[in-house]
Amino acid sequence: MFHRKPIEERIAEREAGREPLKEGKYFEHGPAKFVFVFLMVFVVVGHIAGLLLLMAVGLH
Repeated sequence: MFHRKPIEERIAEREAGREPLKEGKYFEHGPAKFVFVFLMVFVVVGHIAGLLLLMAVGLH
């Protein structure tokens, strides 16, 4: 019914036509990792601070 190549073959052909990535030209994951870790630490510290505040007020 359909005469398309499998997806693996189509991806391989598309990738073969591209030039290899050049070092230092493309976005690296370092900044994204920094933002992710900062947000996780912010959330954890915020939860602990909120818990301490509730305990100090006597609501928890």
